[in-house]
Amino acid sequence: MASTLTRGLLGLLRPLAALSRDCVSPAVRLAKTHTVSFSTVIQRPVSVSRSLIPVYNNACAPQTGLLKRVLPLIPSVGLQPLRSLTYYSLRKGKRKSIKSVVDRFLRLHSGLWLRRKAGYKKKLWKKSPVRKRRLREHVFCNKTQCKLLDKMTTAYWKRRNWYLNDPYRTYHDRVNLKL
Repeated sequence: MASTLTRGLLGLLRPLAALSRDCVSPAVRLAKTHTVSFSTVIQRPVSVSRSLIPVYNNACAPQTGLLKRVLPLIPSVGLQPLRSLTYYSLRKGKRKSIKSVVDRFLRLHSGLWLRRKAGYKKKLWKKSPVRKRRLREHVFCNKTQCKLLDKMTTAYWKRRNWYLNDPYRTYHDRVNLKL
């Protein structure tokens, strides 16, 4: 197991060593092979300044084969999944609401969001009637979910609506609620 891993890593690192060897500028190669005395540097400062300008050749260009081999090995632990408002209109550049949020959730005027319990439509044939009834209930989203859903919708969906015989009328205004 360990020998297979080391062989695989050596196969990945071998092109990197060749790449670093080829990317060294001619000025650095010259400095390694010939020792320049202090007096020659003082006498010809123009040539020294020219040799310090980095010179790149085609070997320094990124190699796609190497990149394809190394990218899957880089862990994406530092990357956190993020889902926020990413839609903008093409004409005016205005923010757009995400339609799945509008379809699945209900926003109360107090800032709370209502949702159905997960799995209320899935595999109902093997769920007991008590469990089906429990899954049909509406529940409140927590604070972080409410903030995220507010980012994903525009001001149109946050305004107050007055519906006739609204079943959520008592929930729209909350007392002593801190979000």
